Amino acid sequence: MKLDYLNGTNYTLYQPEDMYHFNADTELLGRFMDVHRKDSVLDVGCNNGALLYYAKQKNAFKLTGIDLFENVIENAKENFIRNEVNADLYVCPLQEFMHAPFDLIVCNPPYFNTKNDALKNENERIKAARHEEFLCLEDLMKHVKRLLKDNGRFDMVYRPDRMKDVIAIGMQYGLYPKRLKIAYASKNKQAKSILLEFVKNKNILLDIEAPAFLNDRDSFGWKGVQK
Repeated sequence: MKLDYLNGTNYTLYQPEDMYHFNADTELLGRFMDVHRKDSVLDVGCNNGALLYYAKQKNAFKLTGIDLFENVIENAKENFIRNEVNADLYVCPLQEFMHAPFDLIVCNPPYFNTKNDALKNENERIKAARHEEFLCLEDLMKHVKRLLKDNGRFDMVYRPDRMKDVIAIGMQYGLYPKRLKIAYASKNKQAKSILLEFVKNKNILLDIEAPAFLNDRDSFGWKGVQK
């Protein structure tokens, strides 16, 4: 296990080798998240809690995280204690999670919908983070809507080649795209990730932000903090 600095924050996290590690998508989403000072924030599939640290850095009021695995949550708890950050953490699938509505929900969800088991990682924790076996896109949108306040926000990072699915399924559940940012490895390269913010029950114009380039951290931006 090694101690890693979380770019853009004042925090360091221990990350066991056999668990999913934060990466460029984590940082992109952490910087993209639109956090208001009095926000209650839920991270779906919180893993080591990285996105909640970005929310804390932006002065979120209350932090909550859920994950499927007891040992993942125990590692996250140890990191939060060491960093002196308060967060409520639960071992629970999103489909069964019950809680008062949140102002902001964030998620770096599983990207791949392959049915071929041979293409899936044998490590259950990494497989759950990458493949839709435990959380498909439709379930994600359905339960995000259930757990959001009216006009609440949902921020996520996803694969560019599935952007049509993301927007269509979100709108099917009353989650309307408000902001879009596209991340590229470098200039003149294909898109690597998309960052989307949805708003519950509020259909407004879509703001397409300046692109991010993975070889230029200054292009990532830093959304928040608002009153």
